[in-house]
Amino acid sequence: MPTAPLWVLVTLQATIAAASMVVEIVAGRMLAPYVGMSLYTWTSVIAVVLAGFSVGHWWGGRLADRPGVDPMAATGWALAAAALTTALAGAALRASAEPVLSAFPQPVWGITGLTLAAFFLPSLFAGIPAPLLTQVSLSGPSRQGQALGAMFASGAIGAIFGTLLAGFVFISFLGSLWTLAAVTLVYSLGAALCFALAKRFRLIEGVTTVGLVGLSVATALSPSPCTIESRYFCLQSVDVSANPAHITRAMVIDHMVHGISAQDAPDVMFTDHAAMLDALARIRAPNSSPSSFLIGGGNYALPRAFAHRGLTQTTVAEIDPAVTDLAARDFWFDPQSAIILHMDARQALRTDTTRFDIIIGDAFTDTAVPQHLVTREFFELIQSRLTPDGSYLMNVIDYADRMQAVGSVVTTLRDVFPVVEVWAEARRPEPGERVVMVIAAGRAVTPVDSFVVPAPERTSFAALGAGFVDRIAATGFLLTDDYAPIDRLVGPRD
Repeated sequence: MPTAPLWVLVTLQATIAAASMVVEIVAGRMLAPYVGMSLYTWTSVIAVVLAGFSVGHWWGGRLADRPGVDPMAATGWALAAAALTTALAGAALRASAEPVLSAFPQPVWGITGLTLAAFFLPSLFAGIPAPLLTQVSLSGPSRQGQALGAMFASGAIGAIFGTLLAGFVFISFLGSLWTLAAVTLVYSLGAALCFALAKRFRLIEGVTTVGLVGLSVATALSPSPCTIESRYFCLQSVDVSANPAHITRAMVIDHMVHGISAQDAPDVMFTDHAAMLDALARIRAPNSSPSSFLIGGGNYALPRAFAHRGLTQTTVAEIDPAVTDLAARDFWFDPQSAIILHMDARQALRTDTTRFDIIIGDAFTDTAVPQHLVTREFFELIQSRLTPDGSYLMNVIDYADRMQAVGSVVTTLRDVFPVVEVWAEARRPEPGERVVMVIAAGRAVTPVDSFVVPAPERTSFAALGAGFVDRIAATGFLLTDDYAPIDRLVGPRD
């Protein structure tokens, strides 16, 4: 059996482990434009990748015991297959998205199906080399215990570095597709090294390596669903104009529309929750020039509307600078019209003791809700940053026939605020419909029980009756920093 120095095998195993972990981190980012980024997404990614590694390790062990199999050559072909399937992961994701999500409308199964379609095979083939390379290391002159320990350690160390590089370097500076291209190239070069060590660098191996290098370039140049891929999100700016003379655009963050704005209608909201937040901010304002703090910028429709009305005391906590840049570029927002804090909203409120008349939270986006922004401790922080007559407004999404998420938020807010109201469109929802609501909390009751505003068509919104809100609250429970399973509460129905 051809052998290689132990340091070469250790380095190769560490590199493969690092590359495979880069793919795992990229998987979550690439799934986001189709199914969002949530607890379900990362659970599926981790489970599928570990399943792929497990099958790959088992297969590699079988190959290591098979007579006549050159472990270095087998490792080379496994890496070639890993390079091929990694390069095609983006195409597999695009091709499978519509049929998988149509066949499995339930989010958990849809997310798992997409992850399997795109990322199981890259993980499987990346798992094959470990037992093969370990077999080679044990056949060398080094002591077996030393070789075995070095191979296990190299895999773990490589995985650590791969995770750090993916999160802090590759995705931030290269984006998902260029990162996959880089991993494809690493696997291709690893395959070439293995073929050379096995002394089997024939025409077919050479053509395969050259072809995979070319495929890595094609991967980097393939179309991306993102207008901008930031450190946090896949951002898209989509023209939804009904009339080309009146430009209207939607900002899509990952897979959800986070706001729609029209160039010539800065004070018109195009979604129910934005219309309610805007109207209630005006109705509940304690003075004619209220100060406001917004949790999340989105397409900055609300800060833009506030500025259009002459309000100058607006602060926005938006964690992603790329969201702000896109809002300024494509959504007619003037960054000079507000104070922009590019940090987590809870951190921003904790470090700044300024009190505001209105604080607006827009944290609910499908099944992805920041847990730390819906707890009693966070609402206590909110209360401490409001003026005596100030109000907290937040949007909530829940199923009309379940309402446990809304009930839990109401229960938690009632533990902090004396008055908690729930607002929704003034109509009876369809059975099982997902309903967008806004919760208003503070010391005073809203002076009206309904209002009509454009959203963009004139729409009537009303406060739910107190007795009905009590029944909703009875379905929920207190959310705390220690226990706030909001993903489960707003997630897929049973």
